[in-house]
Amino acid sequence: MLAVPLNDPTDHPDHLVHPDQRGQPPVPPTAAPPAHDLAGLGRVALATTPAEFAAYWRAGGLRGGDLQIYNWYSSLFRQASVYPSGRPDGVRVPVADLGIIAPIHRVHRSESSEGVVTKFTQVVQTFADGSPPLEIESVLIPMIGRNSIRKYTLCVSSQVGCAMGCGFCQTAQMGLIRSLSVAEIVGQWFAARHLIEHPDPEAPIANIVFMGMGEPLDNFDNVVQAIAVLTDRRAANVAMRHITVSTVGRAAEIDRLAERVRQPGWHRLGLAVSLNAPTDAVRSSIMPINKAIPMAALRRPMEQWPFFGGAHLCLEYVLIPGVNDTAEHAEQLAAYVQGADYDGLAEPRYPGVALTGLVNVIPYNPRDNSPWPAPTEEQVVAFMAVLTARRVPNKRRRTKGRDTMAACGQLGNPTHTRRSLKASPVEVTVLGR
Repeated sequence: MLAVPLNDPTDHPDHLVHPDQRGQPPVPPTAAPPAHDLAGLGRVALATTPAEFAAYWRAGGLRGGDLQIYNWYSSLFRQASVYPSGRPDGVRVPVADLGIIAPIHRVHRSESSEGVVTKFTQVVQTFADGSPPLEIESVLIPMIGRNSIRKYTLCVSSQVGCAMGCGFCQTAQMGLIRSLSVAEIVGQWFAARHLIEHPDPEAPIANIVFMGMGEPLDNFDNVVQAIAVLTDRRAANVAMRHITVSTVGRAAEIDRLAERVRQPGWHRLGLAVSLNAPTDAVRSSIMPINKAIPMAALRRPMEQWPFFGGAHLCLEYVLIPGVNDTAEHAEQLAAYVQGADYDGLAEPRYPGVALTGLVNVIPYNPRDNSPWPAPTEEQVVAFMAVLTARRVPNKRRRTKGRDTMAACGQLGNPTHTRRSLKASPVEVTVLGR
């Protein structure tokens, strides 16, 4: 049986029941908690937009006009504190004291050429038998732009574990344990903004990328709702153009996300597709999903992705020595991106328009017990040179945090796996929901 601190109507009960569940849309609230129940109001605020929160507030018979309600909501995100009565006449209570943010368990820091990389873990579930708690991992990544001003990109997780089974990824070795609630996703931003000590406390979190643990499109509804909260000007106020969702290539869910992007306010949401191979044979060997959705089928939703204001796709390519790193692989990748002939065929292998995409070359970051090393500098440069010669836009992702397992593909605690949890069902407590 699960022990939950408060019945939160914005979290679907499926999130608390079975490790195989996927994300579900928030359930519309029917009644608000009493005015003094700050934890209840805070949990709802983390998972709702201001308009949704105002409706929840009024449904519970709480007094207050729009300005008061929105100020309460905004103070939670901006000042990390709230008024006990919902009125500005009492002592502020820190949100950290309400028990609604998953507690921070560990913080790891490492130096990079652009500043300190901070990886932090939050405990989202504990076990009565003393087993290690379930954790999620997030990373604050420093970025220095052309104006020499340092900003941060926050890499967030959408699931505990992942069902995709990609051979090069640390998270995939866990299997899927469960998806995160809206509040748990938004709580990662809150922790990074208000709870983590880092060298640049005034530097903004300018970008959010859903590239942490899990497949975001397998938790579609909760990820989309979290983005709605994170981009609202009264909440985290992160511009839509500075948020990117990365996927292994679930074609049907990319189509769903494209429909959202066509709506006002969502036009500039970024999409990154984890391609990682130039052919079906190579991709299937490291990404099991390719057997169900081969590269030709994946190309269709990318061709049809709606572009607004000069946006483009990010085609992620993890460069793995001995797997996908040769000059021939680069030529084949160029042909895939451009929809061009490569093998001397009369017709292009992937007929269609050229993909409006930038190939983001990511030097492989070895996971635990990896069968492959990281590529050398010469291998990375040579691969990108072929793409450049073929006039394929490309950019290298700078490696940061590899020594603390904070780099791309290295997040995840192997202590817990889907198999071990199924073998030992125990009583658990869900935290910060």
